[in-house]
Amino acid sequence: MALAGEVIDLHKHYHLKGGVVVKALHGVSMQFPQGDFVAIMGSSGSGKSTLLNLLGALDRPTSGEYILGGHRVSELSDDDLSHIRNHLIGFVFQSFNLIPQYTVLENVQIPLHYRRGRPTLSARDIARCIDLCEQVGLGERMEHRPFQLSGGQQQRVAIARALANDPEIILADEPTGNLDSKTGEEIMGMLRKLNSEGRTILMVTHEPDVAAQAKRRIVMKDGLIASQEVSRS
Repeated sequence: MALAGEVIDLHKHYHLKGGVVVKALHGVSMQFPQGDFVAIMGSSGSGKSTLLNLLGALDRPTSGEYILGGHRVSELSDDDLSHIRNHLIGFVFQSFNLIPQYTVLENVQIPLHYRRGRPTLSARDIARCIDLCEQVGLGERMEHRPFQLSGGQQQRVAIARALANDPEIILADEPTGNLDSKTGEEIMGMLRKLNSEGRTILMVTHEPDVAAQAKRRIVMKDGLIASQEVSRS
């Protein structure tokens, strides 16, 4: 099976004031095949959020190698890294990260404005974003703004936005963390559907019942992978 990505002996250190060095990752190695669904768990300070930031190419490792879509991240310029990230990865955050003054449709369109060489939206682009809004059940709310939506609806907007550039990988950081259990299950249903369609899902969560819905579970502890388990379902 082809790999969506691989990390090899990944280390990440943060240098703070006073010469203090925080070693967040201590040599993490993992592979994620195309179509994988991985839940990353661990207590606060375990390194799971640092790992997700590196997997999303939002930060660079102190040492080690990250291969994303066949590209060695350490060899990419900032512009090339931004280009790869924009085309290969869609992000879903716990806090939704919607722009409050934008409508639902405008929020979904945001990733398309960052494409290198094609910042202007075509009629086809707009039609795709309208279709995404309809797919997540917000076809009648495209002109609403975030404050007019429930938490679950805002997360649906975030998922539609993550899909705007048709990415191969979805990174989800506590996607159900701010939602009630019923709404959280609806969001997980959407992520499972995306995975069944072939997209790779990498998700950080602290909720065991959410993690149990992934194909694999990785537990982080003290900046290392403490254990891995394949789902029996």
